Amino acid sequence: MAATPAPAARSVDSLLDEHAELERRLADPEVLADQTQARKLGRRYARLGPLVACANELAQAREDRDAARELAYEDRSFAAEADALDGRIVELETVLAELMVPRDPHDGDDILMEVKSGEGGEESALFAGDLVRMYTRYADSRGWKVEVLGSTPSDLGGFKDITLSVRSASAADPAGGAWASLKFEGGVHRVQRVPVTESQGRIHTSAAGVLVFPDAEETPDVEIDDKDLRVDVFRASGHGGQSVNTTDSAVRITHLPSGIVVSCQNERSQLQNKARAMDVLRARLQAKAEAEAAAEASEQRRSQVRTVDRSERIRTYNFPENRISDHRVGFKAHNLSSVLDGDLADVVAALTAAERAEAMAGESRGT
Repeated sequence: MAATPAPAARSVDSLLDEHAELERRLADPEVLADQTQARKLGRRYARLGPLVACANELAQAREDRDAARELAYEDRSFAAEADALDGRIVELETVLAELMVPRDPHDGDDILMEVKSGEGGEESALFAGDLVRMYTRYADSRGWKVEVLGSTPSDLGGFKDITLSVRSASAADPAGGAWASLKFEGGVHRVQRVPVTESQGRIHTSAAGVLVFPDAEETPDVEIDDKDLRVDVFRASGHGGQSVNTTDSAVRITHLPSGIVVSCQNERSQLQNKARAMDVLRARLQAKAEAEAAAEASEQRRSQVRTVDRSERIRTYNFPENRISDHRVGFKAHNLSSVLDGDLADVVAALTAAERAEAMAGESRGT
């Protein structure tokens, strides 16, 4: 599913040692003074927590089982306890094996999301607006913060394009970060319905594209040379081209070597908009570098959106049948209205399960 290559498998002992070292570093005042570093280390520490707890419980269960077997020579009542512990040990070994499968290293990250209209004209822009509403409501249900960084509204209230920042409240649950759930949304989304602009009641098919990137705000290794940038300023506008600012505070940045263009108009000052636009650009460049690295490792890797063309679809939203279909994992459900209201839990669960099954299969082949 995700384009980020997983790290190589490691031994339980090395992960336990890493957890202990992280605990030591997180108690260091110098580390805590650097919020970016502390947050990064805290996420890794939290991610290793369930594995450490399982490994400790497994070690204790094995010790108790061995003791029960020794006592069973003198008192047969301990034999049943040893048998019960054998069963528990098998369960814990299974859980530990799953926890040992490397996770996507970005799972705890916040994200930047771009939604773009594609085939279908005004109807596609309206559908892009529906997707934005769906993601916003899903984020609200998870307690995440959504911020609009920049947008180009359409005449009927949709979006030709829009860039969002989605941030989780804390790093306590790295598996529950915005990237862990919404990374699967990258691709072309196809809609089948009667457009509001259709007078004959005919069903049309159109598409919108979604791009998802881990927020590179904490990725200082993405280097950008100022001479590679073209920075344009303009006046921020709202729906219908209405001005929402009396100064040229909105910023558009073009990265000349890659051709990537980003913009931000949400902040009050030009400097703030430029800073946030640079965050988006770093995320785009980081994702591009990782996608290129993944493509070198496997020719089967594909970009999230090659073109916003309905033939590239990852998911279909069929209004006449109230059906949503994710074509990557064969997921289908007839609750389209609730999904568009933000109820993405079942879709995310199906895609997450498929990703984990693929990762475990890869580990099995590796061993």
